[in-house]
Amino acid sequence: MIRARPEDWYRLRRLDDGITWIDEPHIQEFYRCNIWHVRGRDRDMLVDSGMGVVSLRQWVPLVTERPLDAVASHTHFDHIGCHHEFPCRLCHAAEADLLAAPTRENTYADKYVTDDIFTQLPPKPYLSATYAVKAAPATRILQDGDVIELGDRHFEVIHTPGHSPGGIALWEAASGVLISGDIVYDGPLIEGTTPAEAAQYIASMKRLYDLPVRVVHGGHFPSYDGARHRQIIGNWLTEKEKA
Repeated sequence: MIRARPEDWYRLRRLDDGITWIDEPHIQEFYRCNIWHVRGRDRDMLVDSGMGVVSLRQWVPLVTERPLDAVASHTHFDHIGCHHEFPCRLCHAAEADLLAAPTRENTYADKYVTDDIFTQLPPKPYLSATYAVKAAPATRILQDGDVIELGDRHFEVIHTPGHSPGGIALWEAASGVLISGDIVYDGPLIEGTTPAEAAQYIASMKRLYDLPVRVVHGGHFPSYDGARHRQIIGNWLTEKEKA
């Protein structure tokens, strides 16, 4: 398989609401994390940071222009790979230990990272067999109900366990923007494996269903509107009730 050039690794698309969608197009879509850059008056926010196989700070100048909070929606390998590049790192308390001491096992890299997840391999010296996320201890620990302030913008932290213990969504009530992480997006959802996680997932979905959402920016796959948001969650809950 050929290797991509570092300058081609990231793709940027500017959306409404001062939000830029950054992703890694040479990763297969199912494994490809969405990285959300949110512009604020006083500082910016970056939600997730991709696999970390190419430097975000070096190849995406947008993320270095102003003070920035790098938020982890959760700590799976595809979402926190470049968090170590940023001085301000935010993570829910339930996964702060994982962000501080990631391993191939606790980030699920050992289970998912092979050459097959790529359409073009990352630049040398990347090797799937030795890929690992770098430690990035949180500088701010988040809890449910906390607010991330960007000056003129305010994102409420919603704890959404079910996919992972410390999963979070970020809700901007003033604009109707929900950055949902991996608890809900418009594609195949990955649920926890225990009865406790199943119950948590249902509770998280019910909580998000009730939000007056205008647009959802998920952890994977394209964004969608409020009607699709309620359809996705409604259909999912209906299937759970049948099971």
